[in-house]
Amino acid sequence: MHSAIKSAAACAALACCAAGCRDGGDSGKARPAPVVRVLAAEAVAKTMPVRLRTIGHVEPIQTVAVRPRVGGELTKVWFQEGQRVEAGDTLFTIDPRPYDAALKQAEAELAKDQALLRKAEADVARYAELVKKDFVTKEQFDLIVANAESLKAGVAADEANIERARLEREFCTITAPIAGRTGDLMVKAGNLVKANDDRALVVVNQIRPIYVVFTATAEFLPEFVNRPAGSIKVSAQPPDGGAGPYEGVLTFMDNVIDRASSTVMLKATFPNERETLWPGLFVDVLVVLREEPDRVVVPTTAVQTGQEGQFVFVIERDATVELRPVAVARMVDQESVIDRGLAPGERVVSDAEFRRLVPGSRVEVKAGLVPETAPAGTGDRKE
Repeated sequence: MHSAIKSAAACAALACCAAGCRDGGDSGKARPAPVVRVLAAEAVAKTMPVRLRTIGHVEPIQTVAVRPRVGGELTKVWFQEGQRVEAGDTLFTIDPRPYDAALKQAEAELAKDQALLRKAEADVARYAELVKKDFVTKEQFDLIVANAESLKAGVAADEANIERARLEREFCTITAPIAGRTGDLMVKAGNLVKANDDRALVVVNQIRPIYVVFTATAEFLPEFVNRPAGSIKVSAQPPDGGAGPYEGVLTFMDNVIDRASSTVMLKATFPNERETLWPGLFVDVLVVLREEPDRVVVPTTAVQTGQEGQFVFVIERDATVELRPVAVARMVDQESVIDRGLAPGERVVSDAEFRRLVPGSRVEVKAGLVPETAPAGTGDRKE
């Protein structure tokens, strides 16, 4: 830094000498360096939030691929593609007639077996008296009892068959498992479908509420761990810069850090009442982590970078400038948060006249052009 400053000062001196030679050198003295007119800003102390900016994408909280649980002809579709549906709304109807017939057959089998069971139970009661009087053998009585028990099991199986037939009949009406928005209709009415087909009839995505998924580097983990649920606010802005930003809260942090990228996956939940956040959309994510009081802030235009690091030109009381090394914590939008090197109340050069300045240069602040620093609330950390 000092070598760069010395070089700049030497160049300025050579320029002055050259100017004196052109003037004839009659006085033998170099002309004074010109006053440089600059913009200035004051370093201020204020509360600055620590925030994370990154890019995320929108994905539904739930996605359900609707498939038929019974086979048959798809007789009716009850919705339009892309329509919003509520949980329980009817989506499809499969021809129920074969299942109605199967249900009636199961009910008939039950009625027949129940009649046989009643006769068998009467036989058991009658043979129980006969075996006591030795009119029938014990073996004959055991056969009557076994027949009754067999018919009782048959009745239980018939009842189970009826229950299954009723379920299959119910499955002919396919309803929405979740509230959401339907996608492309894969199968039209009139086609045959089979039970548990690999091909979904339609996919329903939950849109309200919805997730915004993003990642943060491992250095941010202490900011997220052990924070109460819902305490971390997240905003999402679509890249077109239109509506938004949308407000949500952090609801999930993955339990593993990706070894390849050293990042952790996070999810924020957004109400999405107007359904403006759409699955697959990329958004700019801003996470407010915490606030830091009494941070020294200057305009970002005041901070320059040299061979030995970052620096500013501080305007002294005698209207000369001092080159001051500074440590910048973060730069966001139009402000830089200074860790060390500046104190509140000091004035710094904040325009593009740095090439004309060397330590000790005399400056004049342009009247009426002293800009204020940007408002608080833009202190970001960006991945």
